[in-house]
Amino acid sequence: MLLEKTASGFTLSLDGRKILSHSAENPALFAGRGEERMDMYRGNFDIEDYVVERVALAHAEIEGETIRLSNAPGQPVRLILKVEGDNLRLEAPDASVNRLWLRTVAEKDEHVWGGGEQMSYFDLRGRRFPLWTSEPGVGRDKTTEITFQSDVTGKAGGDYYNTNYPQPTYISSRRYALHVDTTAYAVFDFRRDGFHEVEVWEVPERIEFFAAATFRDLVGKLSLRFGRQPQLPDWVYQGAIIGLKDGKGSFERLEKMRAAGVKVSGLWCEDWVGLRHTTFGARLFWDWVGNEERYPHLRQKIAELADDGIRFLGYVNPYLCVDGSLFPEAEASGYFATDAEGKTALVDFGEFDCGVVDFTNPAAAAWFAERVIGQNMLDFGLSGWMADFGEYLPIDVKLSNGVDAKLMHNAWPTLWAEVNAKAVESRGKTGDTLFFMRAGYTGVQAHCPLLWGGDQSVDFSRHDGLVTVISGALSSGLLGNAYHHSDIGGYTSLFGNVRTPELLMRWAEMAAFTPVMRSHEGNRPRDNVQIDQDEAVLAHFARMTAIYVHLAPYLKALSSEAAETGLPVQRPLFLHHEHDRATYAIQDAYLYGADLLVAPVWKAGEEERTVYLPKGANWVHVWSGETHEGGREVTIAAALGQPAVFYREDAAQADLFAGIGTL
Repeated sequence: MLLEKTASGFTLSLDGRKILSHSAENPALFAGRGEERMDMYRGNFDIEDYVVERVALAHAEIEGETIRLSNAPGQPVRLILKVEGDNLRLEAPDASVNRLWLRTVAEKDEHVWGGGEQMSYFDLRGRRFPLWTSEPGVGRDKTTEITFQSDVTGKAGGDYYNTNYPQPTYISSRRYALHVDTTAYAVFDFRRDGFHEVEVWEVPERIEFFAAATFRDLVGKLSLRFGRQPQLPDWVYQGAIIGLKDGKGSFERLEKMRAAGVKVSGLWCEDWVGLRHTTFGARLFWDWVGNEERYPHLRQKIAELADDGIRFLGYVNPYLCVDGSLFPEAEASGYFATDAEGKTALVDFGEFDCGVVDFTNPAAAAWFAERVIGQNMLDFGLSGWMADFGEYLPIDVKLSNGVDAKLMHNAWPTLWAEVNAKAVESRGKTGDTLFFMRAGYTGVQAHCPLLWGGDQSVDFSRHDGLVTVISGALSSGLLGNAYHHSDIGGYTSLFGNVRTPELLMRWAEMAAFTPVMRSHEGNRPRDNVQIDQDEAVLAHFARMTAIYVHLAPYLKALSSEAAETGLPVQRPLFLHHEHDRATYAIQDAYLYGADLLVAPVWKAGEEERTVYLPKGANWVHVWSGETHEGGREVTIAAALGQPAVFYREDAAQADLFAGIGTL
């Protein structure tokens, strides 16, 4: 990074790109104090800030690679910047400063991506994004009835920016990236033409910058910084992971699906620990021990499935219910986060209370990894699980490491991922065991082998339906998360909103072109159509699993490429067509590797799709075999069972892709 002094300030440039331009007339740095108000209700947060002071640090004194900033000449230094390679080291001599605002240079036609996993908007330009891990909300659109109802009944409606997985990293179309090394509440604001503003509720130790000649190289650099996942387990390529929570009936239903031609790699029973019934629906019993009443002889059943080439997966989260067998064991050892009086802090998760295992306590983290995941799950025979939650750390608990819970809240998902990864590693199962998470933050990439898109509504809605999963995969993929998938058919069914056979089929069509196919019955299985309850849906699903298995050689190659280069399996169109700026804002279609273009139908009742085909290639429609020149939009038929999928005419595996249409 090049620091250059100017008449009344300085500029910072990265490989010829001007990133910061600071002067007395147009300052790029502001400091001050704020008093926040944070209210949490079951993972949903109401946050606002009263800004006591925000002052432009207009005066800069430069000595070598060090910049000292103050309000005006002769005033005390309030912020010190040190250029260290491509990073900025920050220090605040004024201890009262707990807010920082930084403005980076922007161009009017610039595009910006990242921010973790963003579900509503892939291109972040023109909007403001708070970065705080939380429940994403139901509906996530304040103009809709379902969001209104969710807000009124449980403060759970959410908005476009709410996400399980935020990350203070953005990528610019100017081919550079910025990352703030912080766990504090932060905001990315991309609403102005001339600058981007980064707000942090502390003075971070470091701000990192990355630059590259191509987007692919830039993504590779970020994946090295944050961590790369192992290749997908070989067993995954055998077919879909079938999600059923029907006790011993799950095994019978699985056989019915297999008899109908469904290709199966795993059976996922999140209710392996038993159920409790609440007004939200059937909830799991949060004790992380196999429930013999609901699943008699489960260990034997798992072994029988394995003999048939099918893995068994379960569920776990980082909390323990007070009426379970593990709670007293953890409490006696002092493994829970505490309240202000030093007692175990209990959190209401909706008609039942739980303790929060304190992962800042090394002994507690090790206990959970060994006692819970190691012994109760891996040794029991599980080959994977949903590692749920991570975004629920209360902001008022006391932690073993003494750090304010407000600063640990964003860090919690990464700690949770690390606990899971260490348990897997302890059994020599890294690369074979597949756990998946919805919550994330900086560094989760190094521990979590697979993301899942969280809890979408069981519908086609713009901000909480099928289409949001694509944006989530693309945004997180740019930041080093190679593998993403979702609940086929969505999850959240509230206020009379139930899935249709059409939705289930359209979701399966998209899932066939993602790293992992996994179905879910949803929070209210009896109210929603299931794959094995509708013959047309079942036949369609079987065909989609056949497509997934047919593409296994290609997916294996993409998995190998991800481990080597950090490139995600699902990619924005511009990653391979960066000179075609028409691709920069597309978020309802994606490249599956470099050679397949997938544009799922994401609106109810649609039988065709209008798709932009990138310049520089000819694209073959898999169902008709027709070739289309890139650089323009085409409108094609997309009946159920024939989603809009194209392959590059010159692709090395063109014969494999052409075979999709014959299945």
